[in-house]
Amino acid sequence: MNIQGKLIIIGGAVDKGSFTETDLDKSAPQNLNFFEEGILKRIIKESKHKEQSRIEVITTASKIPREIGPEYVKAFNYLGAHNVDVLHIERREQASETEVLDRLKAADVVMFTGGDQLRLTSILGGTPFDEILIHKYRNEDFVYAGTSAGAAAASNNMIYQGSSHEALLKGEVKITSGLGLIDDVIIDTHFVQRGRIGRLFQAVVGNPKVLGIGLGEDTGLLITNGRQMEALGSGLVILVDGREIKDTNLTQVELGQPISINHLVTHVMSKNDTFDLDTFKMTIKSSQYV
Repeated sequence: MNIQGKLIIIGGAVDKGSFTETDLDKSAPQNLNFFEEGILKRIIKESKHKEQSRIEVITTASKIPREIGPEYVKAFNYLGAHNVDVLHIERREQASETEVLDRLKAADVVMFTGGDQLRLTSILGGTPFDEILIHKYRNEDFVYAGTSAGAAAASNNMIYQGSSHEALLKGEVKITSGLGLIDDVIIDTHFVQRGRIGRLFQAVVGNPKVLGIGLGEDTGLLITNGRQMEALGSGLVILVDGREIKDTNLTQVELGQPISINHLVTHVMSKNDTFDLDTFKMTIKSSQYV
């Protein structure tokens, strides 16, 4: 399938700055330290009409939607994008309302905030909103951007629960269906800071066809054509490739027992590095061997 849209998935804690401060101009260099070259700026750059693009911030995953939504509006405004609004969808029936669907149809960018990805999928999954979202991503010059929960929910398979320190005990990681924009990957967020690599290991060993993507905070991936990935932001992207696993005890141990894995391949990406989901080849932008 020739995917026309773009995904920008972010590991969380996007350093968009705090716009509750009164002296914005003086505080901006510290609070918006990656704005000009960073993720939110890249979202605008990749959108159809750049600063004139219609951007809808979707706060469904958040428990404080009335607080977090305006923060993103102010952040985008600071970067020159002023055609931005917050689309509150807090109940499942709202995802079928004509006004809501019309706003989605008119959007060039949707920005899904953080929160609880299970809340996001349980409200939006299988609704007309979800159907239009997938159609736009597949067929239009459209950007789906999501941070934290909004990133985790973008794939067909979604981690929704599992403590970091128990993640390599059988059964500790819970997986369900996401919004289904991209297949054959599974995404975890706040990855480096919260030590979640074990969660991704378990997700991948259960089905090595799936590539594990671990996104650090203030870090993201731009995915174009559904296949080409480019690392964005200030931190690390960890990729877990299980296709070459030689052995595991996954089916032999009881629930709650440690999992062994032999020959699990990992890659570490930083800003501007690329990865091809067709060939599974990574290119380091600043390679010491070039």
